[in-house]
Amino acid sequence: MRFAAFALASACVLSLACAPAFSQDKSQGPTNEKAQKTYKNAQELLHERMPAAALDEFKKADKQDGNHCKACQKQMVKYGVELGEWKDAELGAQEMIADAQGDTNIALAHYQLALVLMNEAQLKHKDEIYAHAHDEAGKAIAAAPNFPDAALLDGKALAQMHQDAAAKARFEQYVKMRPGDDPRTQRALRYVNDPELARARMAPPFAVTTLDGQRISMDDLQGKVVLLDFWATWCGPCREALPHVRELAKKFQGQPLVILSVSLDSNDQKWKEFVAANGMTWPQYRDGGFTSPISKMFNVTAIPHTFTIDADGVLQDERIGDASIEGKLKKLVAHAREMPPPTPAAPTSTATSVSPESK
Repeated sequence: MRFAAFALASACVLSLACAPAFSQDKSQGPTNEKAQKTYKNAQELLHERMPAAALDEFKKADKQDGNHCKACQKQMVKYGVELGEWKDAELGAQEMIADAQGDTNIALAHYQLALVLMNEAQLKHKDEIYAHAHDEAGKAIAAAPNFPDAALLDGKALAQMHQDAAAKARFEQYVKMRPGDDPRTQRALRYVNDPELARARMAPPFAVTTLDGQRISMDDLQGKVVLLDFWATWCGPCREALPHVRELAKKFQGQPLVILSVSLDSNDQKWKEFVAANGMTWPQYRDGGFTSPISKMFNVTAIPHTFTIDADGVLQDERIGDASIEGKLKKLVAHAREMPPPTPAAPTSTATSVSPESK
C-alpha cells in the first residue's frame, strides 16, 4: 500500500496543484545567461524523467540568477515535495516570500510554504512542523484576510496540534467564504462538528454526477462504507476483476455500502456501451484519464485500483490489482450498521470572499 504517496494528494489543502496560482509573469524565468542554460538543461532532464537531477539544476539556475528565478523556485517546491527533499522545497518557498511584493503575492508565497510544511508534517508527524505551517498560514491570512484556502489549511494544522477551538474557528471562517455546495465546504462543516476528523486520514472531498444522473458527494455518504473502483475498458486486468466487483455489488445490495466505479476512459460512447453490455448497474462515473481530477486527487497511477473508505469517510484500505476485500467490507458494513445516524452539519451563512488570485 502507498499511504505515504496518498497523504500528499489526500486533500486539496495538501496538494500543491490545488494552490491558487501565482500571477503569470513573462519574466518569471531566469534572466542571467548562465542561469537560462542551466534552466533549459533542467527542463531537458525532466523530459528524460530524471526529476532528482532536474531539481539540482533548478537550484543551480536559481542561485546563478541571484535567487530571483520564480520559475526555478516553483520547480524547487514541486519536485522538492515529490522527492521528499524538504529543504529544497522550503528554500524555494522562502525565496518566493523574499521576492513577493503586494499583499496578494505575499499571501500566496506564505501559503505555498505552509503547504510544503503540511506535506512534510504529514509524513514526519512532528508538532513543530505543524506549528511552523500554522505560522505561515497565519501570515498568509494576515496579508489577505479573505483567503479561504489558507483558513482551511490553518484549521487542519491547528487540529493536528489539538487546538480544537482555534481549528473550529478557522473551519467556520472557511465556510463563510465558500459556496455551500462546494465539496470542501461540506468537509469543513464536518470538521466544525468533529475536529477529530481533521486529524484522520480522510478520503479527499469530491462530488460527481454519475452516468444515471445521480449526484454523489463523499461527505453526503457519511454513515455508509464506500468502495472506489478505478478502472478502464482498455485495461485487461480491470476486465478480469469486473466479475468480482459485480459480485460485491450484488452481495451488498441494500446494505450501507456504495460502490462507485470511476472510469479512466477517454471515449465516452465506448465507456457507456461497455457499462451497458456488462450489466454494471452500480454507480458509474467517467473521469477521463490518470491526469483527470478524481484520479489526481487519489494519486491513481495504475489500475485496477480500489480505495475502501469507512462510514466516517476515513481511508481504511488501498489496493492495486484484483484483491480480495470482501472480508474487510463486511467488517466495515457491520460497524456502519451500529453507528447512530449522522448528524447533519449545521448550516453556516456564506459570504462572498475576495480570493487573492482575483485581486
